[in-house]
Amino acid sequence: MGFFRIGEKLLSRNKLNKIIDNILELRKSGLPQQEVAQRVGCDRSFISRLENLAEVRKGGSLAIIGFPLQNVEELQKVSSQFGVEYSLILNDKERWEILESYDGRKLLNWLMELLMDMSAYDHVIMIGSDMRIRLAETILGEKVVGLIIGESPIEEDIYLSPNMFRDLIVSIKGE
Repeated sequence: MGFFRIGEKLLSRNKLNKIIDNILELRKSGLPQQEVAQRVGCDRSFISRLENLAEVRKGGSLAIIGFPLQNVEELQKVSSQFGVEYSLILNDKERWEILESYDGRKLLNWLMELLMDMSAYDHVIMIGSDMRIRLAETILGEKVVGLIIGESPIEEDIYLSPNMFRDLIVSIKGE
């Protein structure tokens, strides 16, 4: 579990994740890239490139799609307070009502229109199952910031901390 082979090397995904987590924690604590690189045994340029790969640019337009969420009104209020340009935050019942209100062709058209609309935003926060987020990332690319609230299928409403939600919005919008 968590192992893969590249040529003659047997690599551990868990070990790699721990190293990356350590690098990020050291950088968050304020250490310079050079010192972090020395501590983990790599070049400073690797630390810089790693940060660049994971960077979410601040500013720009923001859309949020999230479901199934328990505290919809509370999250919509936070969304409005921070000037989020588009938000579709639903509980499980609302999600199914939307799906059942369309026939197959109209549902597909609605989804395609939604995807086209989302492509116009600089950032899209997608809150949902691991599968839904992977799908959004595949379709919309790097503009998606995924917040996984469970493994697919999620069959009940999930509570999302408004403070965590607020912090995510602020980290993207830069306000």
